[in-house]
Amino acid sequence: MTDPTADAPPAAGAGRRIVQRGLYFDELEEGAVYVHSPGRTVTEADNVLFTTLTMNSQSLHLDAAWAEETEFGDRLVNSMFTLSTLVGLSVGQLTQGTIIANLGFRDVAFPAPVRHGDTLYAETLIAAKRVSQSRPRQGIVDFAHTMRNQHGTVVATARRSTLMRMSPEPPAAEAGP
Repeated sequence: MTDPTADAPPAAGAGRRIVQRGLYFDELEEGAVYVHSPGRTVTEADNVLFTTLTMNSQSLHLDAAWAEETEFGDRLVNSMFTLSTLVGLSVGQLTQGTIIANLGFRDVAFPAPVRHGDTLYAETLIAAKRVSQSRPRQGIVDFAHTMRNQHGTVVATARRSTLMRMSPEPPAAEAGP
């Protein structure tokens, strides 16, 4: 849905109007690393809600007494919540309103566990991009996401392919007399 106020003239005395959005395909710089902020502190409620909403009955996420007896000594955050947060942290900066579709994920890894109370920080490398051969004014971008906890430990990595919009074409100049 388009914001009807986005192109409205600014109020008298107001400066330029800036609408928050992600970047278009042609604005993404291959090889650049985009650092996303703020971070996100994971709560017990986040983990329990996500785990139960997705019908995951894994005791390692839900049963404190059982999880206490594991090698981890406590419940761990659901890795699918971790993956969702990894992607979600990038949306405002990279794909808000400019993505058409996620095409796929690969090379997803969770090298260290996430625990309740961890604060997660993400960054994204634009690993590759190319103009779509079948969809005019669209392109395919390969994101390499990395997420670390508050100690700098990598807790998740993933490669994600997306179909992205290109910048809108400027309106054609009106023909003069």
